[in-house]
Formats: sequence, C-alpha cells, structure tokens
Amino acid sequence: MHPHRGIETVTYVLSGVVHHKDTLGNSGTIGSGDVQWMTAGRGIMHEEMPQVSPEGIAGFQLWVNLPAHLENDRAAVSKHPRRRDPGAQRENGTRIRVITGEVDGTQGPVSGIAANPTYMDVSVPPHTEFTQAIASGNTAFAYLFQGEAKFADGNKEKVLMRSPQLVVWGEGDFVDIAADESPARFLLVSGKPLHEPVARYGPFVMNTREEIEEALRDLRQGTFV
Repeated sequence: MHPHRGIETVTYVLSGVVHHKDTLGNSGTIGSGDVQWMTAGRGIMHEEMPQVSPEGIAGFQLWVNLPAHLENDRAAVSKHPRRRDPGAQRENGTRIRVITGEVDGTQGPVSGIAANPTYMDVSVPPHTEFTQAIASGNTAFAYLFQGEAKFADGNKEKVLMRSPQLVVWGEGDFVDIAADESPARFLLVSGKPLHEPVARYGPFVMNTREEIEEALRDLRQGTFV
C-alpha cells in the first residue's frame, strides 16, 4: 500500500491482470481492456499489483493533476470494464477506443474530470491518415507505442516517428498523424492546462512545498486518511 494526494490516476490495462485494493474498501482486478480512474483528493492509500503470467502484461497509468480547489476533496475510485466502453470506427478503417471525452459522437465512460480531458486509444491502418480536432487552448500529446507514423509539426511538415515515442504539440487546433508502411497505435490525450504552480514529491502533487510537508507529516502521524 502506498499513498497519493492531489492527483488522479488513470490505469488502462491492454493485456494481463492487475490486482488492486484501497483504503476506501475497494478490491478486485483490472483486466484486459479495463479502465480504473482514481481521484486521490485529500488522500488515499492503495496498491496495484501486476500479476505475472506467461503472456506478460501491458498497459498504462497516467497521472492527471487536480486543480487546487479540488485537492482536499474526498477520494473516489471508479472502474469501467471493457464491455461498457464505447468505440468508434472511421471509414478509412481507423479504430478509436474512447476512454474519456467525446470523439465522433462517441462519449467515453469516464466523466466529471476537472481537466476536461479527451483520452483515446487510436489504431491507424497502413498508409492511412488520422486528423483530430483539439479544443482551443488545450494541451495535447500522443504516445506512439506500436508501429511508426508521421506527425505533422508546426511547419505542416510530417516527421516520421518509430515506437516507442512521446510527441507533445504546441499551440494549434488539430493534430495530423499518418501511418506509414506499418499500422500505428497510439494514445492521444488532450486537456485544459491548470496554470497553477506545481510542487511534487513521490506520490504527491500539490501547489506548494508546505503542502508536501503537510502530507508527509500526516503520513508520519497516522492522519493521512
């Protein structure tokens, strides 16, 4: 068991199984295709234990920062099994798994997140282009984890990237990605920047060093949760 405060974690399992439990009384497994969204708020203790198996395990965990006015809210955990998750498919064969936000009229199962993110898992066939609008003022990144693709830069030129690769965009209102000889699969995530100071230490992300020290005192004194 380990602590978190001031953030949200998004666990997305592609294959394999993760056992989890927390101080809210939740326990169970996160299996292939499942998503678990945890809001740490004021504080939570949890553990996530990947299970060793011959086929291995693959997946991602993203951290989403909380705005200052929500950092002292109560912790919460929600699990979204794959069978409930919507998907979208475009005419060119591109498949999109929507985790949160809305894409092509498909709404992801996770909602109520302060950063108002759009989080999708995109699979693009060879020699196929993928274009996606990004809300004005939002930040966006892609994590290419299978295959290779060409990403348009600020000069509208396409740069070939091979997995694994993280791509972060600057200002703009859409992204343009084209698969090359092989299919490409990537996470595409965008959201509202908080424009707040960040102080981080291990599993804590707060706004000031004093808040970090308070979290450490709470841990030592047994008053964290």
